[in-house]
Amino acid sequence: MTASGQSSARAGAIRLQKYLADAGVASRREAEKLILDGQVAVNGHVVRTLGTRVLPGSDTVSVDGRPARPRRKLYVALNKPPGYLCSRRDPNAKRFVAELLPKEWSHLFTVGRLDRDSEGLLLLTNDGELGLRLTHPRYGVTKRYRALVAGRVLPAEVVPFTRGVEHEGETLRAERVQILESNNSHSTVELDLRQGKYHEVRRLFDSIGHPVERLQRVQIGPVKLGQLPVGRWRVLSEAEVKSLLRPPA
Repeated sequence: MTASGQSSARAGAIRLQKYLADAGVASRREAEKLILDGQVAVNGHVVRTLGTRVLPGSDTVSVDGRPARPRRKLYVALNKPPGYLCSRRDPNAKRFVAELLPKEWSHLFTVGRLDRDSEGLLLLTNDGELGLRLTHPRYGVTKRYRALVAGRVLPAEVVPFTRGVEHEGETLRAERVQILESNNSHSTVELDLRQGKYHEVRRLFDSIGHPVERLQRVQIGPVKLGQLPVGRWRVLSEAEVKSLLRPPA
């Protein structure tokens, strides 16, 4: 085959990490880690180069020896109970969110995570593009949380949250903060975040001496938790999916 013929034959090639995301293996960012860790093979050969391109329908791709093939896109909202882990690889964990879904959806991955003790809205999909859009800081998708914290929180205490709080070498920031209830023993505060830094809500309240006792995520972008029962799931509507995939303004 001539060089031009080879070029034409590979015209539909896509990046390996996108292929893995389309196959529902992981988000693009997580797929990059799989590649760098040597867990991905193309046509029987382990690949560790992020620039690798594959031709869907022609090249054979596998992860840890298991074939990876593009699947129909699926988008699911789950009301995560406390005590469940988003990861699937923790040998010390007893309960995983995947157990709350039908077995045939075992290929879905979580879009962003909630720690073991947190609860509320969790999105799962096999669409790596959506995973990237909802987790990468450049898209600035807002997540809303409701925190039950110890003690009476005063308005003046949370004013710095929207300006930025320095904590362990990082700047933590909320887009919006609203105290819903407050008494001498507990306060309920609602926050909108965009950065998605590790334990960000808990660290914000730790910085003012009001530890979080319960943390619930109630909204991601336009998708709301609503009345979805704890431990139950629903498939997102077409309108919700379109809203999530809409380019940022």
